[in-house]
Amino acid sequence: MYRLLFLQFLRSRAVMASLVLILILGGISIGIGHQFLSQKKAAIDQVESHQKSHIERNVELHKDDLGLLMYYLKFAFVNSPNHLAGLSIGQSDINPNVQRITIKNLEGQRYDTDLVNPMNLQSGNLDLSFVLIYLFPLLIIVFTFNLLSEETETGTWRLVSVQTPSKLKYLLTKLSVRMILIYVVLGILLSVAKIALSIPLDANFMMFVLLSSLYIIFWFALCFFIINFKKNSGFNAVLLLSVWLVLLILLPAGINAYVTNKYPVPEALSTMISQRDGYHTKWDTDKKETLQKFYEHYPQFEKFGYPTEGFNWTWYYAMQQMGDDESLKDTRAFRQKINERENASKQLSAFLPNMHLQLAFNELSGTSLRQHLNFLDATGDFHEKLRLFFYPSIFKGLSGDAIDWAKFTPKYNISDTSDKKHNRFIWPLLIASFIIFLGCIIIGRRLH
Repeated sequence: MYRLLFLQFLRSRAVMASLVLILILGGISIGIGHQFLSQKKAAIDQVESHQKSHIERNVELHKDDLGLLMYYLKFAFVNSPNHLAGLSIGQSDINPNVQRITIKNLEGQRYDTDLVNPMNLQSGNLDLSFVLIYLFPLLIIVFTFNLLSEETETGTWRLVSVQTPSKLKYLLTKLSVRMILIYVVLGILLSVAKIALSIPLDANFMMFVLLSSLYIIFWFALCFFIINFKKNSGFNAVLLLSVWLVLLILLPAGINAYVTNKYPVPEALSTMISQRDGYHTKWDTDKKETLQKFYEHYPQFEKFGYPTEGFNWTWYYAMQQMGDDESLKDTRAFRQKINERENASKQLSAFLPNMHLQLAFNELSGTSLRQHLNFLDATGDFHEKLRLFFYPSIFKGLSGDAIDWAKFTPKYNISDTSDKKHNRFIWPLLIASFIIFLGCIIIGRRLH
């Protein structure tokens, strides 16, 4: 029977066209992911040579004044992308993976982003996660909307009812034919992606495969649940497409609007203003007062005294530090609001499989908002180490020749994108599929 059902199903030109189209779109998405990773790799490869020439050029020009030299010097801190990022680009298309910072005020530099074409941001990326989350459900709908209604509309259902001992088993057999074809397509795309993007066969990739498989089961269960109401093909198609629209477009948009309104972030503006005022107003503030606040932050540097006559680099970098210190309260409030948004989105997505899957893909690929914020925190630590290294030499009035510049190569963020709690990704999809499957059993009894 299986062979006959396969041949009957594949005989349809619409089915073959749909399979070819999804394979083409999947191939394009893998190509886009490969291009994305190549661009990131090319940018990282250029960083080392650029930083070396940048340091050499500025040292040659300003080596007699280390304070002035450090005003210009930038040091690269790199967040190397995970190979899985080619499958789920997430927010890494707008968040830079290379930070080039000076030892001046941090908050004015930490949130700088690369120049990106806004039209590209508006349209988004056709990565493989988009194909899996948005297009595979449409393919499943096309394959299943007339699973039962086709039999009744062509008049063959009565014949099937007489010849088969279980009508439900017959429908599940037809459904399994479609599931096998979908999983074959999924296997082809994931295999090609693994080879093309050089993805290691690690726990994250295996979880990516498992979640994709569970998501497909969820949509097949949902489609089977709806077609068991024995409506005509047109009604099934409209209802399934409406469900697709609600689940993948309307509800995520509503959740985004809710989270945005519930957790507004006016601190984003106040952080920028307080950071700028914290620095610029110090030009008109008593120098001793600025230095006193600076030494409260760094008591180990108080030995350099309170030079208040004329311009000096101790006072200047103390002003820079004050910009960060005076915006610290707003910065913490801003980060708290962002974390609250992230946590609320994760909690609500547990009831929405497509949104949950997107967030899970981003987590596995290292392209989530949380992981970018961790990179920004690591950037702050890197910036602080630079300050603590250079401040003593600047305050002593040393020249640029006193520093061994050869050791200042780009530093790389050591981040672990693996997650030991993979169960939290699995359960929402399993529970949703199980609930719908129970509904299918209850309604399917009507077929006996």
